[in-house]
Amino acid sequence: MHLSTYLGLQHAASRTLAESFRQVAEGHRAEPDVHQDCHTLAGMCDAHVHRLAPVAERYGEEREEEPERLHAEGLPGVRSGGIGLLRDLHDLYVLASFVDITWTVLEQAGQGVRDRELVDVVRSCDQDTKRQLLWLNTRIKQAAPQALIAAAA
Repeated sequence: MHLSTYLGLQHAASRTLAESFRQVAEGHRAEPDVHQDCHTLAGMCDAHVHRLAPVAERYGEEREEEPERLHAEGLPGVRSGGIGLLRDLHDLYVLASFVDITWTVLEQAGQGVRDRELVDVVRSCDQDTKRQLLWLNTRIKQAAPQALIAAAA
């Protein structure tokens, strides 16, 4: 059974997303909503790691040996200015999308092994991830015109 591979992948990806949200929050303190909301979204990720732990303990966790194929990389650093914020939010969106599809894979596996606890954890955490993606999408839409058009004028 390869469920342990995806549990390890999700655990690592959720931790990486939490760290990345915090990094963007601190790097863009001048944007109060980004600072506050990114810390809140990081807390959701921390809760996901905590909620997934008993399931991972039951099935085990394996680290993927081919990180170039399945890997969730954190942000190498934050960028400055409006375009930097846009790029950082975009990077968070890509990482959160990775987390989201991994929840989908785990839900399917949980249904396959008829593990109600796993399915419940995944569904709850995935709803949070979808909220994170929605916030990121909205904030990217807000940042894009300012960064791409107004800054050039």
